[in-house]
Formats: sequence, C-alpha cells, structure tokens
Amino acid sequence: MSVQMTTDLDRIRDIIGRYGKLPITVDSIGEDDDLYDKGLTSHASVNVMIGLEDEFDIEFPDRLLQKSTFSSIAAISAAITELV
Repeated sequence: MSVQMTTDLDRIRDIIGRYGKLPITVDSIGEDDDLYDKGLTSHASVNVMIGLEDEFDIEFPDRLLQKSTFSSIAAISAAITELV
C-alpha cells in the first residue's frame, strides 16, 4: 500500500470520525466493514460527504450519490480515487 493511499485512508477515517456520529470509534472499523451496520445514518452520510468534498477538494457527481458509495471506507476511497 502506498504512502498516499494510507494518508488518504487516514483522512477518510478522520472525516468519518468527525461527521459520521457513529456509536463506536472509527479506529475499530475495518476498511471493508459496512458503515451503515456500524451506525452511520443517511443524514450523517450527507455530512460525511460534505466533509470529504471539503477535505479532498472534490464534488461527488450525481451518479455517485448512492448508499453504496459511502458504505465502507474502501468504497469511499475508491470513489475519491476516481475523482481526484
């Protein structure tokens, strides 16, 4: 895994930790764990999305505005990789 990828995953985790309002710590979540199963709500996912857009200076296009895009840290990372 590249240093850039690790850094991006850390940044994603930080955003989820700040805006996801999860009942558990983000450090206890695996990259492929379902964030909705861990307590992420639809409302909180919008806040996470906005935080990610600000952090990575991107905008999620309509085609990526779906639950699956924000379902795991790995899915979020893949979407961001596609957009940057």
